[in-house]
Amino acid sequence: MSTTVPRPTSDDLLALLRGVIDPELGSDIVELGMARGVTIDDDGAVEVTIALTTAGCPLRAQIQKDVKARIAGVPGVTSVRIAWTEMTQEQKSAAMAKARWNARDRAPDTEIPPTTRVVTIASGKGGVGKSSVTVNLAVALAAQGFTVGVMDADIGGFSVPRMLGLGGRLAGVEGEKKIVPHEKQVGDGLLKVVSMRFLVDEEDSAVMWRGFMLNRAVQHFVEDVRWGAMDYLLIDMPPGTGDIQMGLARMLPRAEMLIVTTPAVGAQKVAARAADMARKTYLRIAGVIENMSSFTCDHGTSYPLFGSGGGAALAADIGSPLLGQIPMETAVSAGGDAGVPVALGDGPAAEAFRAIARRIVDEAIPPVDMAGCTARLLENVEAALGPA
Repeated sequence: MSTTVPRPTSDDLLALLRGVIDPELGSDIVELGMARGVTIDDDGAVEVTIALTTAGCPLRAQIQKDVKARIAGVPGVTSVRIAWTEMTQEQKSAAMAKARWNARDRAPDTEIPPTTRVVTIASGKGGVGKSSVTVNLAVALAAQGFTVGVMDADIGGFSVPRMLGLGGRLAGVEGEKKIVPHEKQVGDGLLKVVSMRFLVDEEDSAVMWRGFMLNRAVQHFVEDVRWGAMDYLLIDMPPGTGDIQMGLARMLPRAEMLIVTTPAVGAQKVAARAADMARKTYLRIAGVIENMSSFTCDHGTSYPLFGSGGGAALAADIGSPLLGQIPMETAVSAGGDAGVPVALGDGPAAEAFRAIARRIVDEAIPPVDMAGCTARLLENVEAALGPA
């Protein structure tokens, strides 16, 4: 029996656009007055009117991509069209003043640069391999030359440090109440990692905190870590749809979500709850990753030990692409135990992680290109004049 998909309102879609950040000005396009209006007709066709500070804005393509990505996946939306216009001098001055005010007024709110692509790795349940996916995607992205932050937001179930072979206490910035993340070079790229593991005495120490304290710990990771420049920040989420998930959605409204599931129908149905939470908190779902998709024995025969089709079914159900399927390999768990992620090696699982990382960069969540923006040009001028 078919069901009618409720059509979102213009206010619903405008709220979604608060997750689109102008990379140069560092504030969302609704607050800056750039999103002038959203209309949706009876057929689900959406038109968004965007006013740029200048018609030749080099970040126009980036803003267009982000706007369409936020709106296109909403149930009931059939197409997205952007109508471009240009701000008047008065409107431009107001937007710049607002951006400057936010830069001053909100400076302590987050240490995550506005140009960083924030990606939460989530699912509705535990045991599907979110941490393994997070770690291996992080090293696969770093191997492409990117600077990648990794935030272990599973406060009580931290496992990222062991999988990356990292240990030791987090250090502070002298004279400041800021934390310095641990770093790990991967090829031409760099990982920056924070985890509760770096703050407890032993790896098997239990962190027995309730909701408020858990959320506060993640807030410290967002506000009090000196992250510095990053292309991506991957956040390993705890299972479920509780306090930490809602808190991060509030603190990082521009975040995007990758949902991890296994082929089993049960896991797919639970993962759909994570997708529902993302919709309700206006986070964009960038794609689905199916983990533990099949096992291939030494004779070359593949066995779908946990069933088949769960990832594709979930992707179709929530209207997001299936970015890839990770086969079951003993090398995945062995690499995690040894602190050498499998994505750095060879084999079908390693290649699957690298292929997903390429799709993230090329299609799903491309990095922000700031090469032509005014702020970056000014940085280059200052850098050139500095020695003089």
